[in-house]
Amino acid sequence: MPVYFYWGEDDFAMEKAVVVLRDRVLDPLWTSFNYTILPNDQADAPIQALNQAMTPPFGAGGRLVWLSNTTLGQQCSDNVLSELVRTLPVIPENSFLLLTTTHKPDERLKSTKIIKKFAEFREFSLIPPWKTELLVQSVSQAAQTVGVKLTFKSVEMLAEAIGNDTRLLYNELEKLRLYAEGSHQPLETDAVAQLVQNTTQNSIQLAAAIRTGNTPRALTILTDMINACEPPLRIVATLIGQFRTWLWVKLMIESGERNPQVIAKATEIGNPNRIYFLQKEVESISVQQLIASLPILLDLEVSLKQGASEMSTLQTKVIELCQVCRGS
Repeated sequence: MPVYFYWGEDDFAMEKAVVVLRDRVLDPLWTSFNYTILPNDQADAPIQALNQAMTPPFGAGGRLVWLSNTTLGQQCSDNVLSELVRTLPVIPENSFLLLTTTHKPDERLKSTKIIKKFAEFREFSLIPPWKTELLVQSVSQAAQTVGVKLTFKSVEMLAEAIGNDTRLLYNELEKLRLYAEGSHQPLETDAVAQLVQNTTQNSIQLAAAIRTGNTPRALTILTDMINACEPPLRIVATLIGQFRTWLWVKLMIESGERNPQVIAKATEIGNPNRIYFLQKEVESISVQQLIASLPILLDLEVSLKQGASEMSTLQTKVIELCQVCRGS
């Protein structure tokens, strides 16, 4: 299939996939003739991309035309739509068109529908920070790719320290690989702790501090995260997801449900073994407190989206949440 559509917020994983596609399609000696990158802000970029995709490659290998940061999955003019309908079915087999964007394509648009008929779609979404089992799995897979042997505890430590930052994960794994070069033993947690930057001040820990009503710790974690340039809306999204999960678990426990498999399915948690720890986490907080926290979180999200001062708004709402969870 000569058309590819890559989308998602994990720009590092997407970049790696683009490199793999580029190396597969292009002959290194003819890259300068057959490789074109068209940014979306360039005039008539979609039309240019379609026209160049129809041009046979020079010399050996194929041709790759990359339309980056495209908006064709969100909006499309009539003339571009006509070109899509006319061109996509007849792109030569040795010519490849790549479209990339951070935004999920709108399935209702005619442009998305026509592209889906002829393109291979791949999603590169960041793992939600509260899905710890997926983060651990991602670290384990990346370690195998890089060639680093880690103990399970080291994998867990790395997942907690880095979260869903794929670029940072591969940078730290490369550092660990160089450190362990020549050794056949898995790296223990002490080596990881010495070499990996401590970035454990994350949204999950912030949620835990709020749940226990520990205002000083919550504000400290929040400050560290903002200083590390963590996007405020991403922090809020994680907090909302975590508090909703706690509420679901608490409601099911109070309704008499004890089967971890049933609770995991209802709360969309992939690993039922995690239910045990979630049950422990919600022991000291009531359903009423969890319910009362959600309007505060939603108000925080709306305020940030409306342009409120990020740091002061976050601090104010974190204090309110800690008071609710403490029972004040």
